[in-house]
Amino acid sequence: MKWVLSAGVALFLLTCAAPVQGQLGSWELGIDYPQDNEDVPFNVGTDGGVSIQFFVNNEELADIGVEFDYEIPFSGEVDGPESETIGAGDNKSFMLTISGIDVWSYAADSKEEFTISATLVSRAGLPIALPGEVQEVVGNLKIPTIYSLEVDISDPVGAMNAGSDVILTVTVTNRGNVQDKVGEVEVSDNCPLLTTDNGLDSLMTSNIGAGQSVEENLIATASESHPRRNCKIEVSVSSNGAMNSGGSEIADDDTTVTVEPPLVADEENNDPEDTNNPVEIVSSSLPAPGIATLICALAIASLAAPRRF
Repeated sequence: MKWVLSAGVALFLLTCAAPVQGQLGSWELGIDYPQDNEDVPFNVGTDGGVSIQFFVNNEELADIGVEFDYEIPFSGEVDGPESETIGAGDNKSFMLTISGIDVWSYAADSKEEFTISATLVSRAGLPIALPGEVQEVVGNLKIPTIYSLEVDISDPVGAMNAGSDVILTVTVTNRGNVQDKVGEVEVSDNCPLLTTDNGLDSLMTSNIGAGQSVEENLIATASESHPRRNCKIEVSVSSNGAMNSGGSEIADDDTTVTVEPPLVADEENNDPEDTNNPVEIVSSSLPAPGIATLICALAIASLAAPRRF
C-alpha cells in the first residue's frame, strides 16, 4: 500500500513539473525570411523602404509579454511594435517597416545586418525580474542597383544668324549608384533648315562612375535661307545598364536657339552722322611727319614756285 502511495505522489510531481518547465523557456522569436532562407537578404526598394515580417511563437501555458528593440543599418527609420502580449499557445506575427534609406548614397548591392530583439517582461500578467529573458534574430538588407542618367544641354549666349552655327555643351551625369554609360543618343529639332552634327556619339564610348559626368559639344548650323525663328533642340539619352538589365531609363533636356536673318552690308548710306550705319575707319601704322620735315617741304615748295617779273 505504501509503495502504491509513493508511486502516485511521484507521478503527480512529475505531472506538475512538466508545465513549469515549459513556462520557463518555451517561446521563440523568428523572422519570415525571403525564400525561407536566412542567408537571402531583404531587398530595399528604390524608395528607400522595405517591410519585414517577424513573429513570436508562445508554446507556454500562460500569456507572455515582450518588449521589442531594433537595430537598423543605412540610417534607416523604423516603425514597429514596441511591446506585445502573446496568448498561451499562440503564434503572433508583426510587421517591421523600414524607410528613409538614401539608396542613392550607397553602392549597389551593399549589404548590412539588422537586428530584432525581444525581451520577456511578464508571464501570466506578472512582471518578471529584470533582466528578463532576451532573444535576438538577425537578417540582411540589400541596397538595390539604380540606373539613372541626367542630361543637360547648355543655353546659347545669344541669337545666331542664318548661315552661321552655334556650339552647345551637352553634359551627361550618372545619378545612379553603379557605373553606367550612355546606350543611345538622339537629337531632334523643329526647324527643317537647322542641322546638328553627330558629335554626341562619343558619349556612348565612356564609362561613367556613380556621381561622375562626361560632356561633348553639339554644333547646330542654320542655312543661309533660314527665316527668323525660335528653334527648339532636344537631346535624349538612355542608360546602357538599364537596357542590359531589361529595363529602360531615358533622360532628356532641351534648349531654344533664336535664328535671325543674315547680316547685310549697307553700301548706299555712308552718312557719318548715322549711328546705325557705322563707318569703317582705317588706321595706318606709318609715323606722323615731324616739324623739320614740314619746314623742308615748305622751303622746297617756295623754290619751285614760278617767279613773276
